[in-house]
Amino acid sequence: MRRVLVLNASYEPLSVVTTRRAVVLVLREKAVVVTSRGESWRSERAEIEVPSVVRLTSYVKVPMRRVVPVTRRAVFGRDQNRCQYCEAPAESIDHVVPRSRGGKHTWDNVVACCRRCNVHKGDRLPSEAGLRLRRPPRPPRRYGWIFASAGYAVDPDWRPYLLADSA
Repeated sequence: MRRVLVLNASYEPLSVVTTRRAVVLVLREKAVVVTSRGESWRSERAEIEVPSVVRLTSYVKVPMRRVVPVTRRAVFGRDQNRCQYCEAPAESIDHVVPRSRGGKHTWDNVVACCRRCNVHKGDRLPSEAGLRLRRPPRPPRRYGWIFASAGYAVDPDWRPYLLADSA
């Protein structure tokens, strides 16, 4: 099932939920549809447009910034599902400094990688294997938690709300 971006009343990204949950929020008048997918769900008495982005009708205070865990889905989202050595479609994650050599499982040491490059690199540093990183790995930006929720397939309708202040 597709996912829907939930915005706070201030248009700040708040969460990612299933389409069904977003429709329930709209039906209960807790949210309004900001962007729809051009589809609709029908029942005997009602028809509702399928949302892509919804905005809450009342402001919700968020107590703290989110910490994004280092997961396969989140790493693939950050690296746009591309191998960071050869730009091929990614199939696995790779520790730049291998864990057997003291490398940590942190955002600064994990990249998306294709199977061929991962096998070629093995238990070596990229320089020892003749590989070069396309971009240095770093923690995701402010709304990086969305990649952990939605994976690398972030809906294009979400981009204006994620890029507004993602510095």
